[in-house]
Amino acid sequence: MSSQTFSPPLAGPGRPVESPGALAARHGLTVSGARPSLRAYTGQLWARRHFITAFATARLTAQYSQAKLGQLWQLMTPLLNAAVYYLIFGVLLGTSRDVPDFVPFLVTGVFIWTFTANSIMNGTRAVCGNLGLVRALHFPRASLPIALALQQFQQLLFSLGALTVILAVFGQFPSVSWLLAVPALLLQSVFNTGLSMVMARLAARTPDISQLMPFLLRTWMYTSGVMWSIPAVLKNHDLPQWVMLALQCNPAAVYIDLMRFALIESYTSAQLPPHVWALALGWAVLFGAGGFVYFWKAEERYGRG
Repeated sequence: MSSQTFSPPLAGPGRPVESPGALAARHGLTVSGARPSLRAYTGQLWARRHFITAFATARLTAQYSQAKLGQLWQLMTPLLNAAVYYLIFGVLLGTSRDVPDFVPFLVTGVFIWTFTANSIMNGTRAVCGNLGLVRALHFPRASLPIALALQQFQQLLFSLGALTVILAVFGQFPSVSWLLAVPALLLQSVFNTGLSMVMARLAARTPDISQLMPFLLRTWMYTSGVMWSIPAVLKNHDLPQWVMLALQCNPAAVYIDLMRFALIESYTSAQLPPHVWALALGWAVLFGAGGFVYFWKAEERYGRG
């Protein structure tokens, strides 16, 4: 029996049949929902910057639309939290004895911590809480966690007016050092947005993360010096070196410390961790850029399954 050599079927005289993939590539067709390059993806986000801003503003306006006090809850929620923490930590546990200007110290910490905590919580719901939008329309999915982080930034700006009044009541008046709050908030915003994108990807695959997150955030808050002074603890307790380093480099504590340094006269540079601005910049770059790339790598999987 003679062996025969297989040859591809011909489409016309001497021409093999083109595969569907090659045919699609020749005519410029691409896979539906395929992930664009990082550069193209960034350009798509920039082109939709007006949508991102409008989406964030609409969410902020609608957040308390069903409550009788409406937008006042944006101020009342962190203020009520600060009042509870003052009662427990300032009065019952006596934390205020180790901290000058304890009320400005506490209120600043609560407002800045709330900014980070709410950004993270909104990030866990960015994709899985908007599946109808994700499945119905084609747009860069990073628009959602970025818009929700922007919403929290808008809410913080609204709340800073109340914070300024509270600080003035307790003797902390605007000064040149308050200008340092601008770069501190910008760096924190980049950090929050990046972390929000990380949580958005994780929660899109495992929605139960949004149920676990409040417990993790509460633990993080208690280790971030929101209601107590980290320098005082480090001074009065003999802690392992790695614990001291972790407390000082904690990103939430770093941004809270910078805001206290900017706004509170008695909070001096001696209470800041070493290289605090480098730490703030490093956390912002690490999570801002890293979170964006991490979210982009799963772009084609959001809303499927």
